Amino acid sequence: MSDLKKYHGVIPAFYACYDEEGNISPERVRGLTRHLIGKGVNGLYVGGSSGECIYQGVEERKVVLENVMAEAKGKVVVIAHVACNNTADSQVLAAHAESLGVDAIASIPPIYFHLPEYGIAQYWNDISAAAPNTDFVIYNIPQLAGVALTTSLLREMKKNPRVIGVKNSSMPTQDIQMWHDEDLLVFNGPDEQFISGLAMGACAGIGGTYAVMPELFLKVYEHFQKGEMEAARQIQNEIDHIIYKMCSAHGNLYAVQKAILAKDGVPCGSVRKPMPALIDSDAAVVDEAHAMIAAAVAKFC
Repeated sequence: MSDLKKYHGVIPAFYACYDEEGNISPERVRGLTRHLIGKGVNGLYVGGSSGECIYQGVEERKVVLENVMAEAKGKVVVIAHVACNNTADSQVLAAHAESLGVDAIASIPPIYFHLPEYGIAQYWNDISAAAPNTDFVIYNIPQLAGVALTTSLLREMKKNPRVIGVKNSSMPTQDIQMWHDEDLLVFNGPDEQFISGLAMGACAGIGGTYAVMPELFLKVYEHFQKGEMEAARQIQNEIDHIIYKMCSAHGNLYAVQKAILAKDGVPCGSVRKPMPALIDSDAAVVDEAHAMIAAAVAKFC
């Protein structure tokens, strides 16, 4: 097990980067990586929900991680989400991630079929075994995976010495307290509750909106570490209103965020079907959210 302090802080969930034809763009992957490192984030979470992983093939996901690591290795922590809808492909991605030198791998539970807990544990342990020298993070996102982490399952997984923590994207902050009580790292998932997750024991946040406003999340984290709770709360409130604005578009949230990044000179392309792309009327939402971010950064950072 590595030094766990390196996982503390603000860790953006990395967006899928496509070219104009909808293919993975290595150049844009590297550009987004450099952009986020330049903003001072503590790490990157690659290949998760924000990375549109379930709509990409194994080889595409390898290309993404290879290009992230080409820019990020040794500069920030990298956690690679490697889960697929079958164990074999997940193991391939786990071994590949370890070969690139990532700090940790992560995995949601198997989706669609609701497996018994021993089946989920076997799935995770099989993936972990394919990267025997790499930390393992359990990804709890029951609202999408359809399976919720339980204390009994977590205690079974703690028998695996590579398991260091939980990326918790369930909505109840009580879950963070429960996993924290199990003496594991907890990464707050819901961006709208970042400060609440920290208060309940999360050591860091991994979030899908961090990449468009990393300065704001970094400032919340800084204020929290100093005990400046009212200052942190004010920024969290502003973050939440920005998120509400971005979610008001017809197009998918990630399509909105990529359009915002493009306005800042960081093109990432659109989103992959069946996720809905932006329509013309979304331009106003993109402009408003972009302006809200700029105003909040100017005010608080």
